[in-house]
Amino acid sequence: MLYGKLPIVFLSAIAAEKRGSINSTIATYILGHLDNMKNIGIKEMAENCSVAPSSISRFCKEIGLNGFVELKDLLQSTEFDYTGFSEDISIDNRIHTLGEHIKTSIDMVQASITTSKLMQLTKDIQQYDEVAVFGLLKAQTAAIILQSDLLMFRKQIYTNISYAEQINYIINADSRHLIILFTYTGSYFDYDNQRNILKGKDIPKIWMVTGQQKEYPKFISDTLTFSSRQDYASHPYQLDYVASLIGQEYAQLK
Repeated sequence: MLYGKLPIVFLSAIAAEKRGSINSTIATYILGHLDNMKNIGIKEMAENCSVAPSSISRFCKEIGLNGFVELKDLLQSTEFDYTGFSEDISIDNRIHTLGEHIKTSIDMVQASITTSKLMQLTKDIQQYDEVAVFGLLKAQTAAIILQSDLLMFRKQIYTNISYAEQINYIINADSRHLIILFTYTGSYFDYDNQRNILKGKDIPKIWMVTGQQKEYPKFISDTLTFSSRQDYASHPYQLDYVASLIGQEYAQLK
């Protein structure tokens, strides 16, 4: 289960921007007219959005694209797909089946998470003054849960919904910073060849919280992993549970 770059950058732009702003207007229009956008030019798109062509170009840059050409490529190649978990004819059975699956996914985290890693991550949160937590799309709910929980203990940490702003923060962070990434599939740095963004610099300490065990970029300092089916039904509930566990263990340090 891997989201394409188009929903990553567009939905984060809509969520992060003030309603009615130029960027929000452009992103909303494009997502609402995908079938008509594949053969459109920048001037026509600008007219349809009631903005100048330069605003379209600026929008592309600000959401992390190289320009209008890359936007066109994404519009040509992206397919939106939702995978339902149960197709039972009974709504009661569908509700029960999904609920049981979510419960099982939580049990999988409980049985597989490494407690020593969990404790080390919470200690790092306590020790670092500059802490940020990020996630993409539904994974961002886990970031907000952790931010909210830690605020109750007077520990302020930073987060941002925008994919472009997240990447910008990571690029400009240094060894004074701790960054926690919630990524269900472990694919956070797979978008737009971001796996080399911290090569050869004073880099932050980065923890990746994920349900996928695989090879990660060398700049990832450590991982907190758990067993997962890697399906829609388990996401983001497993990540949300882990975020709550981190907050719970942080409370033990106070």
